[in-house]
Amino acid sequence: MPRPSTEDRGPVLTQLARASIARALGEPVEAPPHPDWLDAPGAAFVTLTREGELRGCIGSLEARRSLAEDVEENARLAAFADPRFPPLSREEFADTRIEVSVLSPAEPLAFGDEADALRQLRPGVDGVILEYGRHRATFLPQVWRQLPDPRDFLAHLKRKAGLPADFWHPDIRLYRYTVEKYEEDADAHA
Repeated sequence: MPRPSTEDRGPVLTQLARASIARALGEPVEAPPHPDWLDAPGAAFVTLTREGELRGCIGSLEARRSLAEDVEENARLAAFADPRFPPLSREEFADTRIEVSVLSPAEPLAFGDEADALRQLRPGVDGVILEYGRHRATFLPQVWRQLPDPRDFLAHLKRKAGLPADFWHPDIRLYRYTVEKYEEDADAHA
């Protein structure tokens, strides 16, 4: 079966995320389309914004369930369980924009030291996962817009993982992935 174009995937994924949040808010929802490709394993992040500001972002780094289940669950978690924000209210929902990022499988980076790792990062392209002991964090490729310098990007990622910005240890592991990003049409829910 041919893979649908990104134009076909985007509206389906963002409608699926919006419907999941609407159901959780108790709003009546028309079932969004459910093409077969949604049943394949997939990992996605759902990002919510209001008035251009982050309002929630939760996702999966590995495909452990169908893409449909992953998007629906992460949409609900981004709306109601992101620890950085209070749960999304019905009043906020109408002007909340939804973005779905479908992740490629993560691949490990091989590097000799921090400078080598920084040289290998591709600003604007790579999502990055940092692991050290029990510390783990990721930034989607979209974060490069706010942190275009690899050194700053990695420093902020270390802080997100609960490590000092200048921390380095030979046991740090880095992985990179790419995303297919789909933003909701501004008029889709107006």
